[in-house]
Amino acid sequence: MAERVALIDYGAGNLHSVHNALKAAGAPDIAVTADPDAVRNADRIILPGVGAFAACMGGLSAIPGMIEALEARVLGDKVPFLGICVGMQLLATRGVEHGVHAGLGWIPGEVRLIEAAPSVKVPHMGWNDVVPSAGAPLIEHGEAYFLHSYHFAAAEAADVAARTDHGGCVTAAIARDNIIGVQFHPEKSQAYGLGLLRRFLDWNWP
Repeated sequence: MAERVALIDYGAGNLHSVHNALKAAGAPDIAVTADPDAVRNADRIILPGVGAFAACMGGLSAIPGMIEALEARVLGDKVPFLGICVGMQLLATRGVEHGVHAGLGWIPGEVRLIEAAPSVKVPHMGWNDVVPSAGAPLIEHGEAYFLHSYHFAAAEAADVAARTDHGGCVTAAIARDNIIGVQFHPEKSQAYGLGLLRRFLDWNWP
């Protein structure tokens, strides 16, 4: 299990709940941090996120050196990375919530409004099935808690690690190499979410 987990604090995450869930999952050393140097020294990195795509991207970009530190450690050094909710969506090329906004661009795709029949409520809120793709890392079949109106439309099907159904197919998780992102909230998903966090803490890639 990792010795140092960096939980990124950029003013856009449910940090207290995620921190507590990580402790319950067995993480021995969690740094809630806005310090790029702490990110560079982390063994695993978690990027949470709650709110609008543009506001979250703006908050992350406003921390001097943070995106550069994340890219050096995640893309360069290939340490395990987990994005949660909007933290996962920021991995996309762009988001189209209230205009077009650039994302980190780590995994090609667009974050767009869930298109569902009028009888299906948006936002997608509550418990729903998570159906993993064949060979997807860390994701198991089960039920998780979702709360979102926008979803990650991946440019490449191979990057979709799991799906759920909400008036149609919706991306529940994405994965590429050492990067995984989940649309649902592990910290609100009880035993299912804790199981995912434990697997992330134990994940050795490749």
